[in-house]
Amino acid sequence: MSIELRFFRNSPRQAVSESSVATSLLTASWCARCGWPVHTLAAGRKTPVANCPDCRWASHPPAERPCIPAGRWCRGFRAATLDQRRVARWWGTHPELGGGVSCGSADVVVIDIDAHSTQSPGRDGILPGIPIADHMDLTGLANGFHTLAVLAALRGRPSPADDDATLRVRTPSGGRHIWYRATGNRCWHCSSESSTGRGLAWQVDVRADGGYIIAPGTSTTHGMYNLIGEMREPADLPSWLSQELKPTAHLPAPTVLASRSVPPRAQPAVLATGGVCGHTQQMLASVLAPVEACGPVFEGAGFSDALNRAAYALGGLVAAAYLKQDDAERALTESAAAARPGQERRAEQVIRSGLAAGIKRTLPLRRGCP
Repeated sequence: MSIELRFFRNSPRQAVSESSVATSLLTASWCARCGWPVHTLAAGRKTPVANCPDCRWASHPPAERPCIPAGRWCRGFRAATLDQRRVARWWGTHPELGGGVSCGSADVVVIDIDAHSTQSPGRDGILPGIPIADHMDLTGLANGFHTLAVLAALRGRPSPADDDATLRVRTPSGGRHIWYRATGNRCWHCSSESSTGRGLAWQVDVRADGGYIIAPGTSTTHGMYNLIGEMREPADLPSWLSQELKPTAHLPAPTVLASRSVPPRAQPAVLATGGVCGHTQQMLASVLAPVEACGPVFEGAGFSDALNRAAYALGGLVAAAYLKQDDAERALTESAAAARPGQERRAEQVIRSGLAAGIKRTLPLRRGCP
């Protein structure tokens, strides 16, 4: 049977037909090319594949955790990868497995709308933290599409469920996943059940840092997660939604002191020229420090944003002739690899884009070396 997947973010009408490649492998490979780290899900289910016995019974020393570096899929979304060789090995040998996307490391926030046939809560449980006046008629309110529409109407905005400018996925139960790109130097956390007050609305949850979302095109025993419309790229998270997400544990990224040293793996690239003056080296250290700081934080550290800002700043140093472009690229690449090993392709795209933008303007630094 021919498999046709219309999964191309830049060319929505372009299609690939494969008769010998499993849909799961094509799906996972596409996600990785989009810069969304993917991990395995148990066959036909929405949960990750079980850990190996050593991980399951905590036999591995916590400081070592050898499974992920060894290329195994233990620890669920924490094992998510962009490495196409690993993707081919996982799904090429186990095409029955599904795919999930690690939201935090993919820098996406997904609005998860359910359409379950359950009894609606009282007025206080429809929009957590937002009172609903007694005169408002809630007759017919039955699912997450309705509660999200109520929230949007209160804010004078269209419902995200109808946002055809971003990537959307129809779930087997009739719900919807609305994908947005996380913006700003922020950390968005997953909500749990909406009844706890951390959800965006009743039957509307948030999938972000600390969790995962089912990859578009994944098939489970309940059905397929199908893309809707032509858009294959998440749009930026709307500002009004970012305000509504504060109850889901919105946190600023950790403050990074400018006096931190250049990441050790980046030092050889920085010092290779032998001509970087003390003032420029100090500036370089402060620019790369936020990227280095993402290393100890597996998700939610705003890695892409930090790397993009660093690349933009170093582009300005290149434009001002304080630094050679090759040296800037090496320093950024080494810093990114130290903070996010296995995500080289994603980092390369961010570095290339940031440098190109930064080189177009000169960074205003004081001439001369102290």
